Amino acid sequence: MTEFQIAAILVTLAAVFGLVNHHYLRLPTTIGLAAIALVASLGVLAVDLLVPSVPIADTIREQVREIDFYRTVMEGMLGLLLFAGALDVDIEDLKANKGAIAVMASIGVVISTLIVGFGFSWIAGVPIAVALVFGALISPTDPVAVLGILKTVKVPISLKTKIAGESLFNDGVGVVLFLILAAVAFPETNGGEPMGVGAASKLFLMEAVGGAVLGGVAGWLAYIAIRQVDEYTLEVTITLALAMGAYALAGALHLSGPIAVVVAGLFIGNHGTSFGMSEKTQEHVRTFWHLIDEILNAVLFLLIGVEVVALDLGVGLTTALLAIPLVLFARFISVGTTVTGLRIFRDFTPGAVPVMTWGGLRGGISVALVLSLPEGEWRPVLFAATYAVVVFSILVQGLTVRRAIKRFVG
Repeated sequence: MTEFQIAAILVTLAAVFGLVNHHYLRLPTTIGLAAIALVASLGVLAVDLLVPSVPIADTIREQVREIDFYRTVMEGMLGLLLFAGALDVDIEDLKANKGAIAVMASIGVVISTLIVGFGFSWIAGVPIAVALVFGALISPTDPVAVLGILKTVKVPISLKTKIAGESLFNDGVGVVLFLILAAVAFPETNGGEPMGVGAASKLFLMEAVGGAVLGGVAGWLAYIAIRQVDEYTLEVTITLALAMGAYALAGALHLSGPIAVVVAGLFIGNHGTSFGMSEKTQEHVRTFWHLIDEILNAVLFLLIGVEVVALDLGVGLTTALLAIPLVLFARFISVGTTVTGLRIFRDFTPGAVPVMTWGGLRGGISVALVLSLPEGEWRPVLFAATYAVVVFSILVQGLTVRRAIKRFVG
């Protein structure tokens, strides 16, 4: 199938499953789509087991594997989704919590990566270098999933800002950490050359700091252009060009695309809308990016649901299930450690640790990263564990996070 045909099928399924969810399940849209797609995919696998003469599963599996999940998410959807999410974040609230967000998005990710890495090496029997790669790809909370859930629940503003801010920035840190560790565990991803400490440090600084600088400069240039016109169609186009252009340019320059578009989105969503746009333009910009966010979210969570068809259910099932409590434990320790340390300097909402632990959802970014690894002995095990954690995160944590907030925060 052509890329257009695949996109047409995905959007059509998102619309059909969305209708089913709206009329019958009434779950949050993204969770409902993931659940329906997962059930439908498992139904296909069940038919394959019960009626092996009907090769429906093999046919669908071939079509699903034609979808390059990594390119679709990391080089297609992610930049637009992050920009849309950043537009709605109040930068003053972000500044008030910048220290906490910076620590949780960096040190917190490293702590979680180490705990998951050593724990997964023990339970799965994989080399520690490979296990740390799993820790890096599964430790960052997914901003797409987290921001989607925050729209449906009431959270104290300071806690909401910390959760949203952490999710927007820790995926950029996590992706850079993943690239470094993947180059160590799988040298073929780095041209066959092992990565030393110096090269790793340089890569981290270039990706993270360079991405932030690029996003700030691109956002400022877009703001200058927007301020000089008062035509909402052109101004909406400029924001679209900013999101796509900054992400693409960051990739070409080997900088962090996620961090670049988050910084650009924060700039336009706050300074740009306040000083460069009329009320009419602001309304159109917000509406446009809300639609982009909803449509791409629907397709992404649908993709997560159908990816189970590509999963080898006979590989690492026990390990995959054990990975769920391991990742939650690592999240609890990393959040608890950073919050405890930060309480010396500032107050935290009571119940912040359990809420941030349970509300730290994983999503499409983790699946995309594990699918970017080269084929080999350990890739199926890592994929199974990643998929189990992501599905549990979306369906179980996503559906119960409201209860967790009511219980621990009130």
